[in-house]
Amino acid sequence: MADYEILVLPGDGIGPEVTAEGVRLLAAVGERFEHTFRIGEDLVGGAAIDAHGTAIRDETIERARASDAVLWGAVGGPRWDDPTAPVRPEQGLLRIRRELGLWANLRPVVVDPALAASSPLRAELLEDVDLLVVRELTSGAYFGRPQERRIADGRREAVDTIYYNEEEVGRVARLGFELARGRRGRLHSIDKANVLESSRLWREVVHEVRVGYPDVEYSDMLVDAAAMHLIRRPSDFDVVIASNLFGDILTDEASMLAGSLGMLPSASLGERSSDGTGLGMYEPIHGSAPDIAGEGVANPLAMFLCVGMLLRHSLGLDREADAVEAAVANALASGRRTADIAGPGDDALGTREMADAVIGSLGPE
Repeated sequence: MADYEILVLPGDGIGPEVTAEGVRLLAAVGERFEHTFRIGEDLVGGAAIDAHGTAIRDETIERARASDAVLWGAVGGPRWDDPTAPVRPEQGLLRIRRELGLWANLRPVVVDPALAASSPLRAELLEDVDLLVVRELTSGAYFGRPQERRIADGRREAVDTIYYNEEEVGRVARLGFELARGRRGRLHSIDKANVLESSRLWREVVHEVRVGYPDVEYSDMLVDAAAMHLIRRPSDFDVVIASNLFGDILTDEASMLAGSLGMLPSASLGERSSDGTGLGMYEPIHGSAPDIAGEGVANPLAMFLCVGMLLRHSLGLDREADAVEAAVANALASGRRTADIAGPGDDALGTREMADAVIGSLGPE
């Protein structure tokens, strides 16, 4: 039996709903495999702004740092949407990534055959789609300075800075090549080197790193071409590395391959120990979805797949992660659907009902 400390940060919108189901799943995994998951919880995002005047407290950062892993829900919503507000929910997410050194965001996109009909793409385009996007997470356009609005010559203007250094690019490239080496051996690096100086540095550094991985098939691709080919021939992609901004946009696009944003998990990771594990933060990519918050209809499967990634990447519990992923696949294969992935004639399950179907599929050890 092993004990683990997990910090849960539900946030806003549907965040509390899906994280509650994630905690239930962890409890079921603990019971089946004889582990103890000690769960802590704290406020982030808009909930933290309302309670404490900040999107994340120093104490919350320290609790996360002392945990084995962090399970994150979602932040934001209409009540905090004023772009001129000095404190915004998303600041909490950016800060925890930076302060915990979580510089790589892994976003797997796998098309379950049972959900091919849920995608807007033709079924034949979705065969063998299994890609992994490695998004740089703590630099680029979201962190570069200056980042400001100002008045010049009597008119409003704004500036955002895309900043990268060779160390930041190099570590993402090395991780991408290592992951590709363990998968199908292909890596695409996404940039805009025909226009942006930051992308020219990105491409230069990735080319330097690729020398150490002659066994990996490598391609440069401009981000606009990548956006097209994700729809035109998605099965060509294996591992994709991209900057913070480009990775964010492309993975939202790629979610449509899987049928819904509600199907895609992510893992934010930093430096790893010798056994490959380490502190990570796990969050669905679907956001807070305030339009359905409180209705009990949110898809919990992205959160469940986040739990699987947490077990694998932070705790080294591969067998347990496999069981979670198999339980999700079994629920889908048996026809269980939430509203976002339901087809004509399907009975849409609520959040708790879908969660029950997956947890029930874990089965005895």
